[in-house]
Amino acid sequence: MLATFNIMDHHHHDEHHLKSSDTIRDIVIGMSDGLTVPFALAAGLSGAVNSSTIVVTAGIAEIVAGSIAMGLGGFLAGKTEADHYNSELAREYAEVERIPEQEKAEVKEVFADFGLSEHLQNEIADEMAKDKDKWVDFMMRYELGLEKPEANRATQSAITIGVSYIVGGIIPLSPYFFIKNSEEALYYSCGVTLICLFVFGFFKSKVTGQPPVWGAIKVVIIGALAAIAAFAVAKMITK
Repeated sequence: MLATFNIMDHHHHDEHHLKSSDTIRDIVIGMSDGLTVPFALAAGLSGAVNSSTIVVTAGIAEIVAGSIAMGLGGFLAGKTEADHYNSELAREYAEVERIPEQEKAEVKEVFADFGLSEHLQNEIADEMAKDKDKWVDFMMRYELGLEKPEANRATQSAITIGVSYIVGGIIPLSPYFFIKNSEEALYYSCGVTLICLFVFGFFKSKVTGQPPVWGAIKVVIIGALAAIAAFAVAKMITK
């Protein structure tokens, strides 16, 4: 049983880490699109109109629509994850009732992979079968590799992604609030946004274990290419 408790304790630590990773992932999703899409939109409009007011109006409309769409996507993804977990949970409860010996055999297989003797495998499986809740929880984690979703995970994901999108989207638009000529505002927007993309890419890469500087450069290149393409297309259309 000591081996079981050690494994459970270790996994509990991992579960806390995964929750934090989910939040970081949501921030990354929201910020990356929030910085890039409104930036490209502002650049494209700057190539077509001279009024910063039009750019700001269109930009804010896009940020509102984009944050809602991204947040809804995060909500649906979280809801799907929760529904899948609950469906598998119900199935596991049904199986420990209907075919307990087969489920015990699956418990033994898990501990066999850890190198435990057959005697210990049998003892642990029999002991675990005394508590159906812990038994099912063990099977969910180690047989199916599923963690119980955090309460209100779908709502939290939607809010985190949506707010991150708004924060990211305001950055490229900020110069247009103060400079009336859109092309002049675009220069400042490029400077501010590319710096933010570099910082964002650096920390994103650091968190995900990639080379920070190269990761930051890649994010900057993607954002710059999107803005250049939008600006060039707008110029060609308005000629």
